[in-house]
Amino acid sequence: MRQIIQNLKSGETLLENVPSPQIQDGQVLIKTSRSLVSLGTERMLVEFGKASLIQKARQQPDKVKMVLDKIKADGLMPTLEAVFNKLNQPLPLGYCNVGRVIGVGKNVLEFKIGDRVASNGQHAEFVSVPKNLVAHIPDEVTDEEAAFTVIGAIGLQGIRLLNPGLGETVVVIGLGLIGLLTAELLVANGCKVIGVDIDAGKLEIADKKGIMTVHPADGIDPVQYVLNKTSQAGADGVIITASAKGNEIISQAAGMSRKRGKIILVGVIGLNLNRSDFYEKELTFQVSCSYGPGRYDDTYEQKGQDYPLAFVRWTEKRNFEAILGALQSKRLDVRPLISEIIELHDYEKIYSNIGRKDSIASILSYPEDAEPSSVVEIISERVTKGGKGIMGIIGAGNFTKMTMLPKLKGAQIKYIASAAGVNGTALAKEHGILKSTTDYREILRDDDVDIVLITTRHNLHAPMVIESLRSGKDVFVEKPLALNQTDLSEIIQAHNESGNVVTVGFNRRFSPHAEKIKSLLDRHAPKNIIVTMNAGHIPVDVWVHDMEVGGGRIIGEACHLIDLITYFTSSKVKSVCFSALGSNPRDNTDNGIMILKYENGDQGVINYFANGHKAYSKERIEVYSQGKTIISDNFRETRGYGTSGFSKLKTKLDKGHKRQFDLLVKHAIEGGQPLIPFDEIVNTSKASFAAIESIKTGKWVAIS
Repeated sequence: MRQIIQNLKSGETLLENVPSPQIQDGQVLIKTSRSLVSLGTERMLVEFGKASLIQKARQQPDKVKMVLDKIKADGLMPTLEAVFNKLNQPLPLGYCNVGRVIGVGKNVLEFKIGDRVASNGQHAEFVSVPKNLVAHIPDEVTDEEAAFTVIGAIGLQGIRLLNPGLGETVVVIGLGLIGLLTAELLVANGCKVIGVDIDAGKLEIADKKGIMTVHPADGIDPVQYVLNKTSQAGADGVIITASAKGNEIISQAAGMSRKRGKIILVGVIGLNLNRSDFYEKELTFQVSCSYGPGRYDDTYEQKGQDYPLAFVRWTEKRNFEAILGALQSKRLDVRPLISEIIELHDYEKIYSNIGRKDSIASILSYPEDAEPSSVVEIISERVTKGGKGIMGIIGAGNFTKMTMLPKLKGAQIKYIASAAGVNGTALAKEHGILKSTTDYREILRDDDVDIVLITTRHNLHAPMVIESLRSGKDVFVEKPLALNQTDLSEIIQAHNESGNVVTVGFNRRFSPHAEKIKSLLDRHAPKNIIVTMNAGHIPVDVWVHDMEVGGGRIIGEACHLIDLITYFTSSKVKSVCFSALGSNPRDNTDNGIMILKYENGDQGVINYFANGHKAYSKERIEVYSQGKTIISDNFRETRGYGTSGFSKLKTKLDKGHKRQFDLLVKHAIEGGQPLIPFDEIVNTSKASFAAIESIKTGKWVAIS
């Protein structure tokens, strides 16, 4: 299928050929007929892409600070590599999609094949969208009209926050597409509406819809105009839908508001507020979040759990339905706003001049004969050779892009699978991978593929490992191997039955610093080992904290450190005790101290902290044994005290990824002993589960 994407590094807007998405649980698969180009949001993305690196930095000063902190922690070159990789990641455009349902996922009862629907799907011939972001289109509403559903909901949510009453005066500053829709909805709500814009053409459209208009270019002061129209009382509410860098608009909004009036920001403006403007009138200011309640809440959007109507009357989906209802009843007439309808293959007619003032709403029209395909062949000079060592990758996220693929140069990679197809296709082109697919089972069905590399979200690791083993493939899976004992037991069974090799991405044991430390230790001598991870804070709503999806940070990341200590001790964890920070620790805490007791008597301590400063080194290793002390700082510098013949090893940041993947490629071709003994991998997984159990019980937990 074809999809429009934006390259934020070069500024190019491209129509790419990518594999069609698969039907996901809780989602509907839609064949697109129309999509609306958001000339505001998409113009900003296009212009940001075309800006120079310095201009990009000026537009995002908060990101610059993050980059500087990363340079202090990881060094200049790794940071620059990460920044350029991020900018080079393709960005799918669009969020106003209309089409017909061609597939329904599990747990979706509201839709059936053939339904005509509006959604926040992208500019693509086929989209898979969670059910709470999809709404039925009434028969009386055309596809072109329905394409305004999502962007109309943005304006509607601003009105919901303002909560205006019949007869109240509301000012809309900025009469672009969202502003015009907002103003017309306010008129339908019985409000007196004043629209402010510098574009005479948009003011003319507003006039025809019964909106009083102000054109500052004519010398009219918007603040004085509003005061005159309200007998000097001021507007009951102001909704700002404009996009501007200065602070003049927020000052004007305060000036034209009545005492205890409300100001709602839907657009993007400067927010250097003057306290006196707000203090004297006791004004209320609020920023509106997209389509409404549920936005950016994975429980609502991705898991499909609706908010009860009695408690949350207007969710984002119900806002979609309200806009469609207004279109059906003709209280909202969007037909005058359509500037052009362009065939998908002529998309450049829109994006080559996306900032032009004579356009309000551009609509893309899609071919009726498009057919979905889960695989795209990549034109490449590389030819996959016969024999062993052919790889297939499942997952095209940041780890695959920024860490794994750069270290797999020279490997024979036949497939890369990604859920949406965009990232996978971009990486396939960049690295000469022969096929991009959205159906990972294509990899499992191909007898050419010897080893499957899995880098998806954590909850998918275990089922994909099991499927891969039962398909006769060796497996490399990024940590963790599994999130619970049930999945781990099934993996053990599949491993034993298949005879294939499982490798987990415990890369730290392959760092030259870890290898040097181990070479300095007597495996039979008692050892005290302390590993500290300055992990950094991750907001609680990020998926890694979700025990069902990410497993929490102990299972999801601290397992790295368990494996590292196991590597140093040449033994297995016997029991675990975990002390979490605070009086009411959660089962997915990311601040705690873990004590490991090994079968050979060695001891390990893991300090996993998320409340430190990000400029400090992320990882530190201390080993005490036989009168020796070995200290390693962030896999850059290792010093030995009492270590005859060794004093210091210094390298650039090296966590062992390159050596790990070099060995993986070699093993895929030549065979031999596994990179990590499977019983150690299992023991590490069990130790991480035991840590969570220890948090809950407050006791030592023995590992069976």
